[in-house]
Amino acid sequence: MHLLCINPNTTALVTDRVVAVARQMAPPDLRITGATGRFGARYISTRAASAIAAHATLDAFANHGADADAVVLACFGDPGLQALKELAHCPVLGLAEAACLEAARLGPRFSIITGGERWKPMLEEFVAGLGLANELASVRAVAPTGGEIAANPAAAYRLLAEACRKAAEEDGAQVVILGGAGLVGIAAQIRPDVPVPVLCSVESGLKAAFHWLGRPFEKPTSGVWSFPPPIETVGLTPALAARLEGR
Repeated sequence: MHLLCINPNTTALVTDRVVAVARQMAPPDLRITGATGRFGARYISTRAASAIAAHATLDAFANHGADADAVVLACFGDPGLQALKELAHCPVLGLAEAACLEAARLGPRFSIITGGERWKPMLEEFVAGLGLANELASVRAVAPTGGEIAANPAAAYRLLAEACRKAAEEDGAQVVILGGAGLVGIAAQIRPDVPVPVLCSVESGLKAAFHWLGRPFEKPTSGVWSFPPPIETVGLTPALAARLEGR
């Protein structure tokens, strides 16, 4: 079995961290590989960077996902998630989607804490798209971007823990999601300082992927998640062009 972790950021260090956590959590004999975005932002923190990352997600899958049994889109906000589900032959799990669904199961109201101030409206729209707007207590985006936090995680512990506490005490969250591939490992460090459960989005995405591995998966032959009809393309990598052209 093969699990592919796609990080559409262009920072390989983040990919390596996600893969390392996946290997710690993985069932025996699971092959885990990582693919880093070939182009785009070092760390996604704007709408423009997210739009480019959606292309990088599909490009990475086309080049590395031929034998994948499941794919984790290892970027909170899940750029390109729906398009990847359409294109892929196997289950696709996004960090944000998996974490929000898990949080909604654990408590009637949840909050998201992440790095990068522009993520707040982007994530509010994302959660609404999942049909969970009423369950969202708040999105609190701290000033450092996820990339800055990833570069020096320990320096952000106090800031992130305080944001989690405020989400619980001021916003009424019964569960808090610490969102971001670059924030992997931080949830475990700050849980003792937060009065409600703190989910790591990377762990949530990986658990969802492990759930699907080895289970029957049939690609729909019609409807939203069926393979898209062939389209003519220009200027894409040969692998992605072949996928979209149905070759």
